[in-house]
Amino acid sequence: MRRRIHGTCRFERSGVHSTAMGLQNLGIALGVAVLAFFSGMLGFGVALAAVPFLSLFWDDLVHQVQPMSIALGGITALFAALGFGRSGYIEWRLGAQLALVAGLVSPIGVWLAHRTSPMLLWIFYLVSVGYLLYRMVHPRFASLDPRAVAPTKALLLVIPIAIYSTMLGVGVGFLLVPTLIALGMEPKRAAGTNALAVFAQSLTAFMYHLPTAQIDGRMLAITALAGVIGSYWGARFTSKRLGATQVRWVFALMMGVMMLYRAILLFL
Repeated sequence: MRRRIHGTCRFERSGVHSTAMGLQNLGIALGVAVLAFFSGMLGFGVALAAVPFLSLFWDDLVHQVQPMSIALGGITALFAALGFGRSGYIEWRLGAQLALVAGLVSPIGVWLAHRTSPMLLWIFYLVSVGYLLYRMVHPRFASLDPRAVAPTKALLLVIPIAIYSTMLGVGVGFLLVPTLIALGMEPKRAAGTNALAVFAQSLTAFMYHLPTAQIDGRMLAITALAGVIGSYWGARFTSKRLGATQVRWVFALMMGVMMLYRAILLFL
């Protein structure tokens, strides 16, 4: 009798736990879809926004949050590249060169992430995103005239960008896109060309993370599907309904609120 009661209690607790985990996974997938929608507006992979969001559910930044964010960023970047390519917004030769360089050096960023304090990684992340948001909303950076991009400069700059962004667990886009624009590339073409580099960087970085990653393959598949759907409709919504200035402000406000919340949890 005691065994039966004990067994029943264990079954009920297991059922409650499974239900809670299912609801949590559903919440994560829906959250990633929303973040991918806003990220897709700018042609970014979802990793930049996924890092602080996933950290609300998982404690291990390097072995759980970063591998999942990098994988999601690479998958969404691949579909973004397909969309930009069909619209003629990719500089294929430069994009392939950037992808090769970013893919080769990204394992260095993973190696550094495994040997850097998580608190220090968060500080680097907060500072970097803060600078990105400043560039997005400041009018001075919206008035650059498109001109021919020097491939050598772009290839040299992508090396530290790929290493640094991989160390933070995000795609190169949040630094590479504004860099390409500053070098003279038209914004949509910069976003499309960047998508190739993000995919290659994410692929090699994820493979380097894989031996020590603590992620659920089923959860990765579900969130990847949600991310692909969200990023596709984000890009479609931007092309039909919003202008570039509105998109920048929407994304900046979303990321600003998320980063403020993450900073409060981190330091208080």
